[in-house]
Amino acid sequence: MKDTVPDNNIFPTSLICFSLLPLAHLDEVDEILQLTASFLQYQSMRAGVWNNFTKAHKYFKICPADVDNTACASIVLKRLQREFTNNEQILLLNRNNKGLFYTWFTFRPNKVWNRDYWMLILRELRFPLSSWIFWTKNEAGKYDIDGAVNANVLFYLGLKDSTRPIIKFIKDIILTNKENDCDKWYRNPFTIYYFFSRNYAAGLTELEAIKLPVTERILAKVQENGAVGNGVLDTALAVISLINLGYENNLVLRAAVNFIISKQEKNGEWPRWALYYGGPKKLQCYGSEEATTGFCLEALALYQKSLKI
Repeated sequence: MKDTVPDNNIFPTSLICFSLLPLAHLDEVDEILQLTASFLQYQSMRAGVWNNFTKAHKYFKICPADVDNTACASIVLKRLQREFTNNEQILLLNRNNKGLFYTWFTFRPNKVWNRDYWMLILRELRFPLSSWIFWTKNEAGKYDIDGAVNANVLFYLGLKDSTRPIIKFIKDIILTNKENDCDKWYRNPFTIYYFFSRNYAAGLTELEAIKLPVTERILAKVQENGAVGNGVLDTALAVISLINLGYENNLVLRAAVNFIISKQEKNGEWPRWALYYGGPKKLQCYGSEEATTGFCLEALALYQKSLKI
């Protein structure tokens, strides 16, 4: 990622904030977390959902709110014990007939009757032409069902009858080797492993079946210099995923951590890498030094914690 354009997105903020949670005991980190939480609270929309863009962004009014931003922002606020509108019902209203969560809060023919739900999705009618352009010119689809997005909902809401279908969805993706193409936005399998593995780390033993294949696929990408995959972001995501899955070979983890440390740049940051995309065609990609740095810090913090157990 050499040529970049700054953008005002909610999603990277939520991801970075979550990555910093293991370091919340540090005063400077806690200050960042508290400021971020206030920002997320302000950006919340009707019924406690979030948009990909900030309220001041020119695309906010035409881009529908989405489940991924909603789940990830909610995870952070919940962990920081900050108030936000209970959004479980609005999320549950946004499922298909198999119990999986649609990515977008948008109009689809259904029998749902909930005022907040309809007020939220009918906001598209305020700018019908712009909305039509959004759905026709972008790779987003009104019926999108994405693997990582559903995994993030499961991580937020926890395992219950309403989220149990996600367990099968995740297992099917891994056991049939579909992690490269299970989500329109996350086109890197290491990102998928990251989101899936943190559900396992949260105690969802129902995902035991993915532990060995994910671990083996990550280890198959280990290089002689300690790196995993194609660079420092992949390596950080790999370290986090392995630790989440209970991997205990310290030689592999230590070499990967040393590689991460070796790539830190002069101002303390790590280089930007593409984290997610605007769709399978990869016409747009999103990433930043801040996002990579967040994942690297999370990897280092979890590794340090694992040595003390």
